[in-house]
Amino acid sequence: MNAQSKAMHAYSAVSTTVKTPRNIEYDAVARITHRLRSEAGKGIKGFPGLAKALYDNKRLWNIFAVDVADADNRLPPALKAQIFYLAEFTSQHTTKVLARKADVGPLLEINIAILNGLQSGAA
Repeated sequence: MNAQSKAMHAYSAVSTTVKTPRNIEYDAVARITHRLRSEAGKGIKGFPGLAKALYDNKRLWNIFAVDVADADNRLPPALKAQIFYLAEFTSQHTTKVLARKADVGPLLEINIAILNGLQSGAA
């Protein structure tokens, strides 16, 4: 291998993908949604993993709530209110799932709807 091919090889490995905030949000929601579904599918044996995924999902929705509550957030007021409501619902429903009084299904549905919105380019 000569110097030119070594240089080309070294610099070709450096290329990185730049992610937009929307891509980052999508990836975070997708990862957590996958974990929620996977752990819930394990039944009682998956409960510890489900609890961790629920905790992470709740934290993510808290971040969304704080973000839409920021005065500098430029989303339309109606959309901000809907996201804030979903964050509140997610928090309350998570408590019920952890107490084994509710199913994880509604949380999955919400996250999937968010993924569809992020993927379609909706504001």
